[in-house]
Amino acid sequence: MQGKKTYQEKLFVNFQLSDYVPADNFYRRLKEQLDLRFIYPLTAEYYGTEGQKSIDPVVFMKLMLVGYLENLNSDRRIISTSRLRMDILYFIGYDLGEELPWHSTLSRTRQLYGEHVFTQVFKQVLKQCIDKDMISGRRQAIDGFFIKANASLDSMVEKEILDDVITFGKELKANEDEDKEQTTIKLKEQNNRDDKGLKPKKNPGNDTHYSPSDPDAKMSVKPGKPTALNYLGQVSVDTATHMIIHAQAFTADKRDSECLAAVLRHVKSTLDENGIALQEIIADTGYSSADALKALQASGITGYIPNRGQFNFERNGFTFNVEGDYYLCENGKRLTYRGTYLTAGYFMKHYNANRKDCADCPLKNQCSAYKKKNTLIKETVEKPYYDQMHIRMQTRKAKILMKLRQSTVEPVIGTLVNYLGIKKVNSKGLEQANKCLTIAAVAYNLKKMLKCQPKLVQKALQSLEDQLLCRLNKLLSPQNLNLSI
Repeated sequence: MQGKKTYQEKLFVNFQLSDYVPADNFYRRLKEQLDLRFIYPLTAEYYGTEGQKSIDPVVFMKLMLVGYLENLNSDRRIISTSRLRMDILYFIGYDLGEELPWHSTLSRTRQLYGEHVFTQVFKQVLKQCIDKDMISGRRQAIDGFFIKANASLDSMVEKEILDDVITFGKELKANEDEDKEQTTIKLKEQNNRDDKGLKPKKNPGNDTHYSPSDPDAKMSVKPGKPTALNYLGQVSVDTATHMIIHAQAFTADKRDSECLAAVLRHVKSTLDENGIALQEIIADTGYSSADALKALQASGITGYIPNRGQFNFERNGFTFNVEGDYYLCENGKRLTYRGTYLTAGYFMKHYNANRKDCADCPLKNQCSAYKKKNTLIKETVEKPYYDQMHIRMQTRKAKILMKLRQSTVEPVIGTLVNYLGIKKVNSKGLEQANKCLTIAAVAYNLKKMLKCQPKLVQKALQSLEDQLLCRLNKLLSPQNLNLSI
């Protein structure tokens, strides 16, 4: 007989949420292993002793984690999704029918807490991973990626115009009784100066324009992608276990090489706190610069970073004499050191040969450095750093490590962007972007931690050792010894 289900709500229900969340559920296991009670004293400074009670700091942090674990980049969606999921309700400590915090409370609380609160959460989770022997720490792979900012290119205005807007805004606040329409007209006239021909239009750029809604967001472009307002994220990943050791956001107008010193400092500090020594760094060509190489040497860390294409380890047709500090061409003529000059923002050492020698040289048409009756070679003053890195990158180990870098840090970044809600930040400002990236890294490490299985190698070795000892004791027993005699 065909069945037909009819639905009728019960007036009284005996229901316990924990009975309906399976034991192997992700959020149930996360609730058992994640202890965030340290957040209470850490955030006590942000609250007074009177007034209405705010959202529980632990509940707030758990909702932030839910947002990135579920790839939700909207506070409104975090609340609506949590309301529909029994496992999430159990994780954050709410029951069915219990009213969840308002979505705007999440954004206000995120702005209220300092960056150090989110950093401390990251370090506590990282310490749990270290205690489970999930992190080696000896070798790190570093890479950067763009994070889309919560701002539009259409909102960008010229810096001078924006300064005028701010000035008018201050005047309006100081003189509230003034006519607001006149101030509005002034702002419109200021913004329309280009149309009147009073000021030539400029192509938008970070030097001339910026977004008034998010001044920290900078224009940047990735090959094959349109120009957008972004932040630059930097991630350091342990090559042995693919765990994130450090994640930090910078403004997108910076190069990767300009961020390396700060990333190294934080990574080294984090590992030192847990008794782990950082020894090697792997990065791509974008991190190659004199300052970056100096920072590596000053920290006592061995780096594997390919030099940029414009670096010349050897000059075709020229031999460099280190002791005499001069170049010798194929014709036996010297190119002596003439001085150090600032060229295109870099200090370059110039080596010249005598004009007479070059004018009469039979090989001048084949000379790569001969230009207009003179031979000139320019070398950066930091050439010894690049030479040392070039020699190191020719080794077999370096080639293996560069392949390891691609299979380590790049998949981690792909996971953060595509599955952990970090493709775009839903807040404004560099500090807020740092908070978002830090919590996304916490969510990534938590997923790795819950997937980690206890290492069975030591248990197997211990069992084998016990079996060998047992057999050895039997062989050395008095009965067996008497039989052998």
